[in-house]
Amino acid sequence: MKRALFHILAVLTVAIWGTTFVSTKVLLHHGLTPDVIFTLRFILAYGLLWLLRPRLGMWCKNLGDELRMVGLGITGGSLYFLTENAALTYAPAANVSLLVCTTPLLTILLMRFVYKKSERLSRHTVGGSLLALAGVALVVLNGHFALKLNPRGDLLALSASLLWALYTLLLRSVEGRYRNLLITRKVFGYGLLTILPYLAWHRPELQMTTFTTPAVWGNLLFLGIVASLVCYATWNAVVKNLGASFSSNYLYLNPLAATLAASLVLNEQITPTAAIGACMILAGIALARKK
Repeated sequence: MKRALFHILAVLTVAIWGTTFVSTKVLLHHGLTPDVIFTLRFILAYGLLWLLRPRLGMWCKNLGDELRMVGLGITGGSLYFLTENAALTYAPAANVSLLVCTTPLLTILLMRFVYKKSERLSRHTVGGSLLALAGVALVVLNGHFALKLNPRGDLLALSASLLWALYTLLLRSVEGRYRNLLITRKVFGYGLLTILPYLAWHRPELQMTTFTTPAVWGNLLFLGIVASLVCYATWNAVVKNLGASFSSNYLYLNPLAATLAASLVLNEQITPTAAIGACMILAGIALARKK
């Protein structure tokens, strides 16, 4: 029963992450830049978590663990979002979406490479992951089979995928020794600290009148509280209880949730090809669950 709860949490978390592009798109249309959106959502998440749980502690037990927390803030925060957003400036969105969705496969391979004995690489796991990835391709392309290669953008998208795989690897190295909420707060804190050099160089201009618009602060609250504070905490718990390799397969649901959100909010059409892809994603995740 407890394990079933974490499967449900995984689906809900990835579904929420899949819908964040709608909120981000709204904020971009109101003049906010991707780095500002990231910074504001992490400030909201960090500040609220500090207020709710001020006695979580400040430092890790040793310098090595503290440096791992810095790594979590970079790979799951600042550098991840910067590479993903930079990829979108060079390559088509379809390329980026598809390449970022190689994260589960990269995670499985990376975990197998580092934890050779404890991480089994079964045929079901690999086969399910490949089937789901093929389904992702159909969902992302949505009936329009045209991908234009862009080496710079595509490499940045793959870098973002690898960064999240490294985040999962680092998460495994500290889980069990520290409370989930402390790890989550560290991710937000170090994510913010490591984005500061980029902000100092980029120097984004903010119009305070922008934040008086309900659409702006409403979407910022959603991204900061729900998509960041709640979802990072639930995802860290999912990885701890279901395992890094298997949990990562749920990330294949991300483009499916994004497509559904686009259909409901932006009236974008779902083609039969995308529907077939959705079935392949679900079948791939189910196959990966088999021993």
